[in-house]
Amino acid sequence: MSFLKQDQKAPKPAIGGRIKSRRQELGMTLQAVAEASGLSAPFLSQAERNQTVPSLVSLASLARALGVDIGYFMEMPKDENIVSRASSPELIELDSPVVYHQLSSMLPDQKMDAILMIIPPGHRFPIDQRDGEDFLYVIDGELMSQVGELRTVLRAGDSMHFRSQAPHSAWNETKVDVKLLYVGTPSIFRNPVNQ
Repeated sequence: MSFLKQDQKAPKPAIGGRIKSRRQELGMTLQAVAEASGLSAPFLSQAERNQTVPSLVSLASLARALGVDIGYFMEMPKDENIVSRASSPELIELDSPVVYHQLSSMLPDQKMDAILMIIPPGHRFPIDQRDGEDFLYVIDGELMSQVGELRTVLRAGDSMHFRSQAPHSAWNETKVDVKLLYVGTPSIFRNPVNQ
């Protein structure tokens, strides 16, 4: 996974191999990583074999569980540009059907992330649960969301703000893309090793 300007292309990263290599380096079982990350062992097994691609949030959970920065899985921007221009968006290149546009700056010790996501029809994010807060704002389309026991439809103009300790997921059941603004804490791009 890497950050690219919109007109750049890069080879698809092999995230699964990096996950497995780090897990084995630490002498951890899939179950131990599952418990430490809050992700399921079957999901991790599929990710290690490149049969599924973890979302950015799942990668952040894995990075914390494996004691590495999320940069272990992706190239991080080197600058601290505080302006994001529509004419040259920073795309987060991940072998995933979801398109991620990094909107927030890469500040030292940053506390939050802002990401524009384009979610294709049929895509479902895995259930996530971690410390922090999430804010979702649907710009275009219709997104199904579940937080704890609350299951709801978010349409263009709708938003949702919740503590991410509750199990939560979102998915696109429609036949068109969903354009979503995600803002969350803590930053998934901060360095968990130095926290």
